[in-house]
Amino acid sequence: MERISPPLVGGERETLRAYLDYHRATLAWKCEGLTDEQLRRASMPPSSLSLLGLVRHMAEVERHWFRRVLGGEELPHLWSDTHDFQAAYDASGSTRAEAFAAWEAEVAHARRIEAEADSLDVAAYVPSWKEEASLRLLMLHLIHEYARHNGHADFLREAIDGATGA
Repeated sequence: MERISPPLVGGERETLRAYLDYHRATLAWKCEGLTDEQLRRASMPPSSLSLLGLVRHMAEVERHWFRRVLGGEELPHLWSDTHDFQAAYDASGSTRAEAFAAWEAEVAHARRIEAEADSLDVAAYVPSWKEEASLRLLMLHLIHEYARHNGHADFLREAIDGATGA
């Protein structure tokens, strides 16, 4: 996934799309060149947070907001039979190939759903919020989610091999 800086000038949808893709690419970049074992390495007890767990979590997040909420699809969770979003964080038995295949597939679905939407004002009911939310808000929500987790990824990567950088 190529990491391209968002435009300094552009339309709203183009800018939201670019920032979301930038943060997606940042997560992939933080995982580059690492073995499955390194990607599964937990931060510090009692946390089990790992880079691979973040990738799995973001696959679940993409699936939820774009396919379930915006697309209206009834889909199971990727790594839980009990609709537990936290289960994705447990990457102890996961591999790069498995996690990245799921994440990249969900990103592709999300991009398709976003591109097919007539406008950023397209809205869908969010059961947990008990209100409708626009595509605009959902994209901002995902940008926020990626940005927060990319901060975690910075620390996780630095602990593995000392690599830093945004």
